[in-house]
Amino acid sequence: MNEPRQQGKTGRARRRALRRGWTTGACATAAARAAACALLGGGFPDPVTIRLPRGGEARFSLAERAILDDGRAMAAVVKDAGDDPDVTHGCLVRATLRPLARGSGIVFRAGEGVGTVTLPGLPVAVGEPAINPVPRRMMAEAVGEVAEAAGKSADLEIEIAIPGGEALAGRTWNPRLGIRGGLSILGTTGIVVPYSCSAWIHSIRQGIDVARAAGITHLAAVTGSTSEAAVRRVHGLPAIAVLDMGDFVGGTLKYLRRRPVPRLTLAGGFAKLSKLAAGAMDLHSGRSQVDFAFLADLARGCGAEEALATALAGAGTALRALELAAAAGVLLADAVARRAREVARAVTGEAIAVEVLVVDRAGGIVGRASGW
Repeated sequence: MNEPRQQGKTGRARRRALRRGWTTGACATAAARAAACALLGGGFPDPVTIRLPRGGEARFSLAERAILDDGRAMAAVVKDAGDDPDVTHGCLVRATLRPLARGSGIVFRAGEGVGTVTLPGLPVAVGEPAINPVPRRMMAEAVGEVAEAAGKSADLEIEIAIPGGEALAGRTWNPRLGIRGGLSILGTTGIVVPYSCSAWIHSIRQGIDVARAAGITHLAAVTGSTSEAAVRRVHGLPAIAVLDMGDFVGGTLKYLRRRPVPRLTLAGGFAKLSKLAAGAMDLHSGRSQVDFAFLADLARGCGAEEALATALAGAGTALRALELAAAAGVLLADAVARRAREVARAVTGEAIAVEVLVVDRAGGIVGRASGW
């Protein structure tokens, strides 16, 4: 990962501290609290202050506010994800509240751009708005405090909307997870840490849970679209059975150890899977590198002559190493697949049969180690 840099007075590059932002759950909570204040007679606070799940407070300016003709109150804030490349950065997160009959409690509704759960396995029930448990709790506590201070019951409908969210959801895991109609309201801390990729890892875990709940017995975890196309061509797996793990092979394997499926196919490019074969659990280029000495040793184990091993050790790129091995008739990609399978099984345990497919840039299978 190349972090943004800025020049100091000396001309030397210095790392710039990346700015944190707020989750959609925190934004929805701020909007809901502001709307509750207005609905229950206290007017719209601006800025509005909320408590964060792990302590501390956050303040949000309102982008919209209104008492609607039908007696509902609406407030909205603009999501600021800081320096994280979040798909929802800059989106409007809107909460509209209306009073319910005494004893109704708090009811959540999906407004424009917020999805609805259609498959089991997620932490909220089928048919419910895709608002995760922590944001639900944050909103319930925030509006409950407002109601208590006003001497009224917290019997309220909270509708959360993200205008344009349905189009943005196509760039997320939601369609694959069976979340239809829009985005999810996420967040466990209220804070977005730039490039922590926690949302991606969370989506991997949800993908595993949804697949297991659907009775899927063969999952594939892929590093990108090319390897996904290859593994679906080989095995004919439905979309629900394919996890876009990206670089997070370690997080994927560790979660599968706790929630196993009978069969797992790992598919990815030669460079990334050679890192896994060498023991790396994070395949990002900024956090692990191809070990060419390791590839040379693998080649020796396949009968490579010392001249080839020496060339591989100095290859410089994974593609060049693969080309050198192929020209010499050494099945280096198969050796990478076998060793990657051993590393993966050491994490998942014996309960899962693991297969590894090494895919070239054109989507062809150049290496394979089958576990069944």
